[in-house]
Amino acid sequence: MNAVSPVQRLRTSGVFSLEGSGFAVENNVWIVGNEDSAIVVDAAHDHEAIARGLGDRELMAIVATHGHNDHVNAAVALADLTDCPILLHPDDAELWHRVYPNQEPDAPLLHGETLTVGGIELDILHTPGHTPGGVCLYAPELGVVFTGDTLFPGGPGATGQPFSDFPTIIASIRDHLAGLPEDTVVHPGHGESTTIAEAAECLDTWAARGF
Repeated sequence: MNAVSPVQRLRTSGVFSLEGSGFAVENNVWIVGNEDSAIVVDAAHDHEAIARGLGDRELMAIVATHGHNDHVNAAVALADLTDCPILLHPDDAELWHRVYPNQEPDAPLLHGETLTVGGIELDILHTPGHTPGGVCLYAPELGVVFTGDTLFPGGPGATGQPFSDFPTIIASIRDHLAGLPEDTVVHPGHGESTTIAEAAECLDTWAARGF
């Protein structure tokens, strides 16, 4: 069997809905693991496309970096198809229930915990700001961090929506991401990847602007 990259990206398209408004978006769905087993970071929009990307691998868990609909709207269908648990930080329960009012996630994601899949360890970092329960997943051995909508090449995630807060997201980036090795690759929930060095370079500028 050909070697499988420990990190694979799928792009899926759909609609981000919040407070009665909808916006067309393209999401990154990250598959992390080896040729036998994997986790999915942010099951967005198209569970069948994600299942095809997994192939024959066993899906150990679906990890939601936060509860916005465009990051979880394929989670339940994928979990039903693959018989795996959905993990979400409990502080995003209200956002989750806006998408799935009659169903709970299977287990909580908590700061300081470690997930292991295919020999890869992922440290859970609680990084609120974009949402109260936002998390990032740091894989030290791979030198990558999956940041959801907390950190992008152009700055922090949006904080203009309900449940979000700009000073909180800046504190999360300072406290949990800016101190990672500078060459750590940042894999966000939308768009292209960057590095901690490139993203953190402008942190003081973002904080001064206050947006």
